[in-house]
Amino acid sequence: MSDDAIVALPAPPSGLGESPFWHPDEQALWWCDIPGRALHRFDPASGAHRAWAFDSEPACCAPLPRGELLLARRDGLWRFSPGNGALALLAAPPYDPAHERFNDGKADPQGRLWVGTIYEPRQPPLASLHRFEAGRLDRMAEGITVSNGLAFSPDGRTMYWSDTTAHTIYAFDFEVRLPVRCPTMPCFGGADLRTLYVTTARHNRPADELAAQPDAGRVLSLRVDVPGLPVNFARL
Repeated sequence: MSDDAIVALPAPPSGLGESPFWHPDEQALWWCDIPGRALHRFDPASGAHRAWAFDSEPACCAPLPRGELLLARRDGLWRFSPGNGALALLAAPPYDPAHERFNDGKADPQGRLWVGTIYEPRQPPLASLHRFEAGRLDRMAEGITVSNGLAFSPDGRTMYWSDTTAHTIYAFDFEVRLPVRCPTMPCFGGADLRTLYVTTARHNRPADELAAQPDAGRVLSLRVDVPGLPVNFARL
């Protein structure tokens, strides 16, 4: 696949784009900009882009029924209604927000949100992984620094999870070269789930790198041959 098949969406670049998901009911893409403290929505059919600004960093989100979202921010887990901007606190942060925040997270096939944290001082490894189910937030694993890379197998029996600072890389070569150095998270979208969307980062990157990679921070998209799986909705 050639590099010219990759297209940057006509939306402002994110400082650290994360947690993209394709909403099957809306046929729209959602993602977070963590340092930009914003949630983004893009409709490929109309080209319409909308953003919501917050006073706390949004790290990840999952769709809820009736058009709402389950949003993990530094200051806790929230139910968010994009239509009127209403926020309702579901769970307080299980950590000191001065040194830690929520990071990558996704809903599993049962509708439970799994969300990890990042311990910003990096050492000691105090970050952890949590599960939100039926209004209860439980710590499921700990002893890491940066929780990342959550994904689930098609049968729902296997969860994939990584610690960014463990310096272990699992690489699978699919012949796709991106025009940026820091991709952050992929998701599949489009009516046929054959459009691959990839959020990227530009926050704290060197000036010469950003000059050479003008699409850093943008959401990239490309068509692929094999469709992906639809997003899992969260349940409260």
